[in-house]
Amino acid sequence: MGGPQGIFAELDRERLLDMDRRLKHVRRQAFAVLLAALLLCSPWIGLWTIAPLALAALLFWLADRESVRAERPEYVIFGAWVGSEVIIAISVALTGGAQAPTMAWLAIPIVTLPARFSGRVVAVGVLVALALLLAVGFGVDAEAVTSNPPTLIAPAAVIVAVAMLSMALMQSDIEHRDECVIDELTGMLNRKALTSRVEELTQQSEVSGAPIGIVIGDLDHFKSINDTAGHAIGDAVLRDVAHRLRGQLRAFDLAYRLGGEEFVVLFPGADLLESRALAEGLRVAVADESVGDGRCVTMSFGVSASARGEIFRYRDVFAAADAALYEAKRTGRDRVCTAPARSGEHVQLPTDLRLSA
Repeated sequence: MGGPQGIFAELDRERLLDMDRRLKHVRRQAFAVLLAALLLCSPWIGLWTIAPLALAALLFWLADRESVRAERPEYVIFGAWVGSEVIIAISVALTGGAQAPTMAWLAIPIVTLPARFSGRVVAVGVLVALALLLAVGFGVDAEAVTSNPPTLIAPAAVIVAVAMLSMALMQSDIEHRDECVIDELTGMLNRKALTSRVEELTQQSEVSGAPIGIVIGDLDHFKSINDTAGHAIGDAVLRDVAHRLRGQLRAFDLAYRLGGEEFVVLFPGADLLESRALAEGLRVAVADESVGDGRCVTMSFGVSASARGEIFRYRDVFAAADAALYEAKRTGRDRVCTAPARSGEHVQLPTDLRLSA
């Protein structure tokens, strides 16, 4: 996950989780508007159309629950999106196909794609919507479509136009937002992005009860690098170390630069034992190869984690990890120290001094 592609993967995932959280309330309001429209149209199309709408709402509710537990929440969210398009397509087919006034409703979910996914995924979503549009039109009454092509051309144009406009608006928002949440030197996420992610993980922990690990890392003797080699070399060291850290992360982990030579990594779903093992991987990755101008550097790490079944309280877990980092520095540096297990966690820690406090 290292390198530029790794950076984009981190940012895409952060943006997806943040925007999905923001869209939940708006999505409920949109469902209410559609429900009102279906009720008003019920004398002509019947009340049965409320059932597909309820099914779509249930689908997104299940997706919200599963995305909390999933290693790749983007797959769950996109799957729910495709499911909503399929439900709309089936409903349109049952109400007359290309002749139905709801044909253009296939464009509604398109609006939410650029807010959560990259341009490549948006393109896939547009192709899915157009394929469903053609399937409904020709599958229900091909003769009506061939005799009156605008019945398909018009909604197809709406789908493509909505995607283009939404993508342009979202790209502008992303560029301005990236300026606020990206550390310019290392390309890592910064404190502002960390605050947003902490809120998301706190809400997830209330639902899933899964533990969340925090690892704080600090470069050893970094001040001496700046003092003896200059700040340009120090900056190069920080960039290379950030690259190494990202390369060790799992798909759903996120690393942040707190400032100076200090970094923090959040490990969703990892208890104290797992977090400590992951931190050791980070330590080895930094120590094993030279960075900057070819010098060898080391890092010290402090580890803590919320207990399984408890709500994630970031300040408490962070403070414990910070204390463990201080212990790692005090006892010799280039090591991983763990905070005491929190209430409800019974962890057998190794006796290797390099791995434990």
